[in-house]
Amino acid sequence: MSFQILSLVKPFVPILPDIKSPGKQIYFHEKLVWTIIALMIYLIASQIPLFGIMDSDTSDPFYWMRMMMASNRGTLMDLGISPVITSSMILQALVNSDILSINYSVKEDRILYDACQKLLALIMTLGQAVAQVFTGFYGNPKTMNPIVVFLLITQLMFSGIIIILLDELLSKGYGIGSGVNLFIACNVCENIIWKCFSPKVYHTARGIEFEGAIISFIHLLCVRKKKLNAIFEAFFRSNLPNLITLLSTVLVFCIVIYFHGMRVELPLESTQVRGQKGKWPIKLFYSSTTPIIVQGYIVGHISTISKFLYQKFPSNFIIRFLGVWEMNVYRRMVPIKGLCHYIYPPENLMEGLKSPVTFLIYITFMILTSAILSRAWIDVNDRNAHSVAKQIKNQKMTIKGIREQNIESYLAPYISIASFLGGFIIGFICVLANVLDTVGSGTNIILAVGIVWQYFEEFAKENLKQGKVATFA
Repeated sequence: MSFQILSLVKPFVPILPDIKSPGKQIYFHEKLVWTIIALMIYLIASQIPLFGIMDSDTSDPFYWMRMMMASNRGTLMDLGISPVITSSMILQALVNSDILSINYSVKEDRILYDACQKLLALIMTLGQAVAQVFTGFYGNPKTMNPIVVFLLITQLMFSGIIIILLDELLSKGYGIGSGVNLFIACNVCENIIWKCFSPKVYHTARGIEFEGAIISFIHLLCVRKKKLNAIFEAFFRSNLPNLITLLSTVLVFCIVIYFHGMRVELPLESTQVRGQKGKWPIKLFYSSTTPIIVQGYIVGHISTISKFLYQKFPSNFIIRFLGVWEMNVYRRMVPIKGLCHYIYPPENLMEGLKSPVTFLIYITFMILTSAILSRAWIDVNDRNAHSVAKQIKNQKMTIKGIREQNIESYLAPYISIASFLGGFIIGFICVLANVLDTVGSGTNIILAVGIVWQYFEEFAKENLKQGKVATFA
């Protein structure tokens, strides 16, 4: 079965867009240049509006997934990295269920697997583009000119190809890290900076207000006669970013950074060279950010499908069981009944406390699913005790004071506890960030910190390779 699936991709390999692997060593400064170029292309595309949009005032069904998708509504990056992530998750599920098997040591298998993932990403891009256009994301398709409909789909498809190629460019060694991680971190950080310093002006009942929390604070101190009232308003104003939101974000960032640095380092010694030593670090966040991405995408897609179906068939019993949606005071569609009501984050702590049972179920769901996915991920990606023990043996090393045949049993409790406890803590931080109403959800903050941390490690490794001092290693 797996052979048949991979063989079906063979005819498409020559015609699929492809980035060739570098035929020579790419030096650090070159990688840095390519990474900046990829980032600039992404940022520019995120600001270019789609041609042909008739109406963009409708509620955004992907509102709370935008940062995780690295997307910007109504622009060339409307789909973001969603097709790439979804295709990767689908193929990973097929491999784990033994429907699709691949031997990474065989070059042809690697080529076919990469081609299969790329083809699936293109299909997902086309499918999502068609779905968004014909479900009224950009205006009523019945009143649109067919040429405009075609142009909208073409623009989304073209930008999807750009994302796939940029991700491949960085992943194949021309840049640092992967495009997916780079774009997520950039999107999260850009959003936080914008919420702090945005000069955008709103006309409210309180008068003219700036969107950026810090800009608004300075403006209010200048124009308000009662300075204490101005400070109070800057800290607690509603419907726009305030200083409490900003401070909550900084607090969550500090918590994530603190836990991210926690690790246990197991002493290693060579089995062949006397005196050669090393360390094997086991981080508290052993599973990194992957489980939280998977959880976010699963919940996000369930919520989006439920919202779409409810708008089309609001009286259907099964669809109402999945979720009943209505517009809240923040002009966003939220579930008020059904399954989605229990897995959807509340707007803030006070909203959560109004329905304590629902809030408790949401907290339990977030923490347990994060812990379970984190524990399952280490088996899926060969990072369990058996795989780590094999890696240590292949390096002709052993854990100090432990026989080679006992390495796996010695590692098992460390890795199991780190993966489950790390996932548990990540789930708790996500809940904390969501109820504190931070700039961006807890998931996005954890992703941003984790990805930026990985980039610091990459910089440190590259600097060490070049014989330089990695001052931030």
